[in-house]
Amino acid sequence: MAASKKQHATNQSCVIPGGFAVLPLKFCSSSVAHHKLYVKEHKVRDEKSSYRPVDRTLFVLNVPPYCSEDVIKRIFSQFGNVNSVELRDQPGSSPHHGPKLSNVFKPAEKHGFKVGYIVFENSSSIKAAKSHPSSEPLVVSTEEHPVKTGIQKWIQQYKEAFIQPEELNKIVDSFMEDYDKHKEKEEEQRRKKEEQQQEDEDGWVKVTRGHKGAKARPHSEMANQRTLAKEMKKKKRKELMNFYTWQHRNTQKEHIAELRKKFEEDKQRIALLRAQRKFKPY
Repeated sequence: MAASKKQHATNQSCVIPGGFAVLPLKFCSSSVAHHKLYVKEHKVRDEKSSYRPVDRTLFVLNVPPYCSEDVIKRIFSQFGNVNSVELRDQPGSSPHHGPKLSNVFKPAEKHGFKVGYIVFENSSSIKAAKSHPSSEPLVVSTEEHPVKTGIQKWIQQYKEAFIQPEELNKIVDSFMEDYDKHKEKEEEQRRKKEEQQQEDEDGWVKVTRGHKGAKARPHSEMANQRTLAKEMKKKKRKELMNFYTWQHRNTQKEHIAELRKKFEEDKQRIALLRAQRKFKPY
C-alpha cells in the first residue's frame, strides 16, 4: 500500500511558490541529468497586445540555450496546438511594432538561458501543461527530431549563414511590402485624426483622445497662430518683469551708495567734534 501511494505522488505535478509549475526536461532519453522549466499562465494587466492573449499564453522561465523556438514549439505541442513561440533574454512587453524582420537581418542572439511566451490555440492547453506529471520529463532531442550541439551545431549555423541572391531578393521584397502597408496604415490613421480635429465655422476644434501617454494637439493654422500669439505675450510679460527687477535693483544700489556717503561724512564730523573737545589747561 505504501509503494502505491508513493507512485501516485510522483505522478502529480509540482507547484512552487509564485504559482509556477515545474516541468522536468532532459536533452535526450538516455540523459541522466534533468533540467527544470518553470511555467505559469501569462497574466499582465498592462499587456494589451494581440500577440499574447491573456487566456492562451504560457510564460516559461529557465529555457536552456539549446532549445530554439522550433524545439519549444515541438515539445509543448503535446499539450495542444501551438500558434506561436517567442523567446527573449528577459521578460517584457511585446516588441512587435512594425514589419517583422527576417532572421538574415536580425542581430546575433545572445547564448544563455531565456524566457519564453507560448501562445496556444486553446486555453485548455495551459492547464494540461501545468498539470504535467513531474515524473515524466520532456525530451528535447529524439530520433525523429535530433537537435545538434557542439561542432555539428556550429557547422550547421555556418552553412545557414549563406543565402542565395534570389531568396534574399524575395525576403527584401516581402519586407518592403509589409513596410509599405504599415506606413499606409499609419498615414490613414493620421489623416483620420486630422479630419476629426478640423475647426468648425465658429473656430472650435474637436480634440480627440489619442493613445496612452500622448497629448492630442489641434493641427490647424488658426490654432497655431493663437499658440504663437500666446507665447509672444508671455515673452513680453517676462521682459517687462525683468525690466522692473533691474530698475528696483539699481534703486537699491543708489540708496546703499548714498547711505555709505552719509556714513563717511558723519565719521568725519564726529572726529572733528572729538578734536575740538580736547582738554587744554594752558
